[in-house]
Amino acid sequence: MTLEALKEEVFRANLDLVKHGLVILTWGNASAIDRERGIVVIKPGGVPYEAMAPSDMVAVDLQGRVLEGRLRPSSDTPTHLVLYRAFKDIGGVVHTHSTYATAWAQAGRDIPNIGTTHADCFRDAIPCTADMTEAEIKGAYEHETGNVIVERLRSSDPLHTPGALVKNHGPFAWGADVRDAVHNAVVMEQVARMACIAFTLNPNLTMNPLLREKHFGRKHGPEAYYGQNV
Repeated sequence: MTLEALKEEVFRANLDLVKHGLVILTWGNASAIDRERGIVVIKPGGVPYEAMAPSDMVAVDLQGRVLEGRLRPSSDTPTHLVLYRAFKDIGGVVHTHSTYATAWAQAGRDIPNIGTTHADCFRDAIPCTADMTEAEIKGAYEHETGNVIVERLRSSDPLHTPGALVKNHGPFAWGADVRDAVHNAVVMEQVARMACIAFTLNPNLTMNPLLREKHFGRKHGPEAYYGQNV
């Protein structure tokens, strides 16, 4: 894929965040990586979505050095870069402040896997990170935000748990490419909303683990059969 094509894809992904109701004002960003060339393309920081063009997307290397673009990259770029360096199989990252997922993050709670909608995309609970330390907050804050996500996912497959909540902050999602990352961000917000309602109706609810594994496996397991083989 050419750099211009990657910019177009990232531009469209950012607009999709608005279309799906995950972003208001400038509260979010999407990025994608060209693994062969080590180039990440990300939304410029603080630019209204309605004013953006594909040419405004910023290209950086994996150390954050700007390679191409007249605007500054998103302030969350260091977080995205930590995730790309740690999770070698991902191709896109999305950050939003979507209402329900952010509410769970502000509450400091994992989103438990309590239904098949959740299990279709996330094998286990969507994890929430620990409190950030004073040194992390006062230091390279955005870089350390990536580190606390990686630490929380240390014992998980990032493609089986394609998203996390940063405590008191909000959700990050990722995927095989940036379109997949947007999809996972949409699912995260919807299951966060469903879980909030479900626990209100029944605080003692449970999930059948066999049903959870069935739904995850039929989409993502070695014998997956959901959808079309095309």
